[in-house]
Amino acid sequence: MRTTSYAIAAVAVICTTVFTVLSLTRIDWVVANYRSDPVNSSYQVKYGLTKVCERLVIGRKFEAFDCRKFPTRDEDSCDDKNRFFCAAWSSAGYAVELAIGFGALSLAAIIFGVSTHSRRRRIWRAVAGLVVLHSAFQLAAFALVLDMHRASRFPITFDNAKLGPAFAFNTVAWVFGVITAIGVIATGMAADRGQRWAAGSRAYQPILGN
Repeated sequence: MRTTSYAIAAVAVICTTVFTVLSLTRIDWVVANYRSDPVNSSYQVKYGLTKVCERLVIGRKFEAFDCRKFPTRDEDSCDDKNRFFCAAWSSAGYAVELAIGFGALSLAAIIFGVSTHSRRRRIWRAVAGLVVLHSAFQLAAFALVLDMHRASRFPITFDNAKLGPAFAFNTVAWVFGVITAIGVIATGMAADRGQRWAAGSRAYQPILGN
């Protein structure tokens, strides 16, 4: 593969990794708002993968968010009725952390692979595999959170909740990651076949017998 192709792949992986980090650090995977019209107040709850934040809004005045670790055994009944939810939600968080790790490994593989021509010809397979894993773990988190939300598996507040910006960041990350993996695989296979657009001017050409 051309060095340019690896550079494009590196930029794509950096973008997906940044979106993945944003999705992990934000507290708005799921957002719930509850209004009380008689007193013109609302209660807002934002769920991140590792913590939940709550605040009360009265008219135009609002309190600062009060955050805590989420989910927990005591406050979220993780040893009782919400055991399945807590396990799934925690798994989504671990999946995103693993996705970030594989994103970093993908970048390391690209940097290592472009150092010599022989490595550039071979390393695309490792890069593609790492990007696939990078995207797969993001997709796993996406599926877990979507199922928790759609099935209202956390009955205290998920009934009236909406998916938030962090979920959108995750969606963009895994979709873009899948496209990147497909691009690396397609370009790598084309380079192996000796196509100049993929392999460059030093494309490998088999020696044909007489």
